[in-house]
Amino acid sequence: MSPYAHDEPVPGFAEVHAAQQARYPMAEPGRQPVHTVYVPADRFSASTVAEWGGRALSLAEAHLEAFAPGVRDRVLGKLAREPVEDLRIDFEDGYGVRPHEEEDGHAEQAARAVARLHAAGTLPRRWGLRVKSFADGDPARSVRTLGGFLTGVLERAGELPAGFTVTFPKVLMEAYLGQFAGVLERLEARLGLSGLRFEMQVEAPQTLPFLRAELPLTLGGRLAAAHFGVFDYTAAIGLPPHEQRLDHPACDHARHVMQTAFAGTGVELSDGSLAAGPASDRADDVHALWGRHARLVGHSLAHGFHQGWDMHPAQLVSRFATVYAFHLAHYDSYRERVRAWEERRAAGGGVMDEPATVRTLAAALRRADAVLFP
Repeated sequence: MSPYAHDEPVPGFAEVHAAQQARYPMAEPGRQPVHTVYVPADRFSASTVAEWGGRALSLAEAHLEAFAPGVRDRVLGKLAREPVEDLRIDFEDGYGVRPHEEEDGHAEQAARAVARLHAAGTLPRRWGLRVKSFADGDPARSVRTLGGFLTGVLERAGELPAGFTVTFPKVLMEAYLGQFAGVLERLEARLGLSGLRFEMQVEAPQTLPFLRAELPLTLGGRLAAAHFGVFDYTAAIGLPPHEQRLDHPACDHARHVMQTAFAGTGVELSDGSLAAGPASDRADDVHALWGRHARLVGHSLAHGFHQGWDMHPAQLVSRFATVYAFHLAHYDSYRERVRAWEERRAAGGGVMDEPATVRTLAAALRRADAVLFP
């Protein structure tokens, strides 16, 4: 006979289960952008989103062929309707080190542009800025830019539009994360805001050891996402320039560490970028760029990374085309397999799916629905 009564609680279970639920909320994620568009602060204006969309649409109309049913029309419609899903105004590597007065001016200019986009209803549903890294040794510059930008947006827009986030790059020391979370807390108090969150960039091998599931909790829930930085990472581990690519095995390793660390936590993951545009507007050059970019986007999708960074308007075409083709290729078969499971029968080809696979199929359909039928 068991020494325990059948209804006797297991000592300590309630506390551990509560910790599990806090650390791994396993909540169904919201709609995640398929990309982040990265624009240096000195080149950003209220017309940037329209210019990127117009440039991409022109290239697509001229050169995009229908390589999968329904893809071309979807891409053209997307570029006309919502070319940019997530926008990041860059004050770090893409911007460089400037005199304080110049960066202050660009922060004010960016705030003015954001307010204009918001007033026109054309501000992307995700947007924000990337500040300089604390690893550069001057955190005050990062805080000054962020504070000035937020103040400018609030003064001009009357509110902080929904979808705002901050990108925090080159996290070489774990303590920087807590310090930056503290910066956001103090800015909230000073500006009357709430819910400021940030995304960290994983750009160095030193960052991988302190990625772990409890990190979002220790940061007060402020960590929203982790974005991979391919060029800094591959340079830091000593790869030659021609091997600085998203599909290098070293990058696969880093992404898998990110997935392992944040699985079930609700922290979104994003892949990095391809720093290239077409050599010209000629069909051969445009197709070469699209082919190269599409292969990398497809590699990311196959590895479970559904978001990446786009650096040139031409990449919007290959990004959306590859994402749409990826989801359309398996949509009907996934739906049939879920239906077969619900009806307790074998799917096509005699497939008998495991419960974990069915959950994955259902999750893939939810993501596909958000992308294909927004």
